[in-house]
Order: sequence, then C-alpha cells, then structure tokens
Amino acid sequence: MKAVHFGAGNIGRGFIGLLLSRSGYEVCFVDVNEKLVSELARRNEYPVTLASDQRETVTVSGVTAINSMNDPVAAARALAEADLVTTAVGVSVLKHISGTIAQGLMLRKTNEAVSPLHVIACENAIGGSSQLKEHVYAQLDEATRQWADSHVAFPDAAVDRIVPLQQHEDPLQVVVEPFYEWAVDQSQMFEGFHRVEGVHYVDRLEPYIERKLFTVNTGHCSAAYMGYLQGHATIQEAMNDEKVVHHVRAVLSETGAVLVAKHGFSSAEHQAYIDTTLERFANPALTDEVSRVGRSPIRKLSAGDRLVSPATQAYEREFGYGYLALTMAMALRFESPDDPEAAELQASLKEVGASQTLAKYTGLDAEHPIHQAALAHYEELKSR
Repeated sequence: MKAVHFGAGNIGRGFIGLLLSRSGYEVCFVDVNEKLVSELARRNEYPVTLASDQRETVTVSGVTAINSMNDPVAAARALAEADLVTTAVGVSVLKHISGTIAQGLMLRKTNEAVSPLHVIACENAIGGSSQLKEHVYAQLDEATRQWADSHVAFPDAAVDRIVPLQQHEDPLQVVVEPFYEWAVDQSQMFEGFHRVEGVHYVDRLEPYIERKLFTVNTGHCSAAYMGYLQGHATIQEAMNDEKVVHHVRAVLSETGAVLVAKHGFSSAEHQAYIDTTLERFANPALTDEVSRVGRSPIRKLSAGDRLVSPATQAYEREFGYGYLALTMAMALRFESPDDPEAAELQASLKEVGASQTLAKYTGLDAEHPIHQAALAHYEELKSR
C-alpha cells in the first residue's frame, strides 16, 4: 500500500507518517524543503523519539520524498498511484497544495483508476478536508468533478499531538509527546476502507474536534499568553507557575461546561481529559516555547476559533466566559518580533485602538458583553 503525505515537517514525520508506516504503508512525503526531501529520499528512513522518561526511539522505514516545486509531475504521478493521501501543512497552505492534488486526480481519472481514494487533511482546523476539497474542486473541470464525486472522498479529521519546535544534529530526527489522538469521520468514507492503526473512526466528528480545539488548543494558548505576561520563556516554565495553572484551569472550566452541555460528555470523563491535557503541557521532557504556542494571535482570535467560539457558545447558554475574555485581552498584549500576525495586531491597536481592533478580529461588535469584558481586561492589563 502506498500513501502520499503532504508536509515533511515535524508533525508529518513524527505523527502522521509514523502511524501510516506502522499500518503497512510505504510513505512518500511531498514537500518544498529541499534539505528534508533530499535526506528522506537518500536514507528512506528517519528516527522518532518519544518525550518520556524512557526516551524510546523508533525508526520509520520504507519512506521516500518528492519536491513538488522542483518536480510537480512526479508528485502528481505519486498521488495518481496512491491508496491514501494525507496532509499536515497548516490550513493556510492547503490552497497551495491543491493544484498538485488536482493534477494527480486528473491523472488518476485518465488512468481509469477504479480503487477509491481518501484524502485526509490532518490540520488544526474544523473541516480541514472539506476546505481542501473546495480548493481542489475549484481547479477541476466538471467531468473530473463528477468522476471525483464517486471515486474520491475527503473525510474530515481531528488530530492532536504536541510537537514543539526543535533542532537536532540529524535534520530528520523528531521528538514527540507519547500522547496522540487522530479521529476521522468514517461517515464520509467509502465502505471497506483500510483502517490505519491508531486512528479513531467516528460517525460524528464535531464533538471530538471541539473537545480538542476548546481544551488542548484553548488551554495551550491560554498558558502561552498568561505565561508571556508573567515572563516565562517556555510552556513548561509557565505550567510551574500556580497563577498560570489557575488561569488555564479556569478557562477550561468555562469551555468544559459548553462541551458537556453541547455534546453530552460526562463531567467526570471530561475533567479527566482536562487533567491529562494539563499534564501534557507540563511534560518536563518537552521544551515548547511560549512564542511558538502564542504565535498567530489573529487566527486564534477569529470568530470560529479557540477563544471566541467557546466564549460565544457559553454566552448563549448563559454560562461563564470571563476567563476566556481575559485570555482574549492577553492575546492583544502578546508581542513577538518574528510573528507577522502579532505585529499586525499591535499596529492595529496603535492605529485604531483596542475596541475597534477587537471588533475587527473577533467579529464581536462593541456592544457585545464578551467584547466589553475583553476590553475591560485589556485596559486593566495595560495599566499594570
């Protein structure tokens, strides 16, 4: 079996590629990073180390790689011959790889391929595969779209594994936390699909996407923004600060109330999930920089993302949202010299002020109670 995976970065190698290889797939990585591509193509294997006390290292073998910028035809041909396609490139990059996927599907149709193909976007976003499908279909003619409707599926997925920024002497080595979760919506898949070992196939994906987004992602950025204001360099440092831990627990209590009410998770099970998440953040075997976790504050402050969405849903249910609003205010205070979104946010604050900036990036008008709460917190933080 052959799998094509777009994105040879740390998540691609340390999470998706690892699981695909364990399930018997030969994995072909597609990327534009020539250093990674050439090393993967030369060695056909790479090491993955678990961030645990044992520091277990496994070797992922039977892999290769293609530079889609230098050889787009080879990338399309690999996709045409694949049994499975996955991505881990970042949701903003999906549109940039859609052309290669479209070319591969057209070639697949020309070759009269009859086996169904699943294309799974393993991104930090709700409906990542559905978004990728829109980008791909926009580049197909009507006949190929109709063919794809019956031969290609884009099942949505939720993925969770902390893989911090890292540098090693071996450019292919990657360190990942032991915990992982990969859930795929099997209701969007063809019957008889080959199951990947370690994937959780579900009929309703939204509960798992929102549980992860509103717990792991919300909690992570809350620790980062509070940690930044407390002067901590890493998430692990921040999670040794009781003020930070208290804040993150309070935030996740607010999001947890929404998740339990909306999706029917048991309170005890969800509290255990929160406790596990906090333990993961504090893992001393990982070093995750506050600047990495806090980056892209504009995306994190958007209406459908990890702060505004659970706060809005809490408000609609008449639940508490004060700590979520405080985290929004903290996001406005976050500065990072190499983060374009942080720079844009700070420029907007200087140009039009906090209220208009909040309205612009969160979609909450100035009269909304969440907007007013976040603004009040921001002014208080600014005066300290």
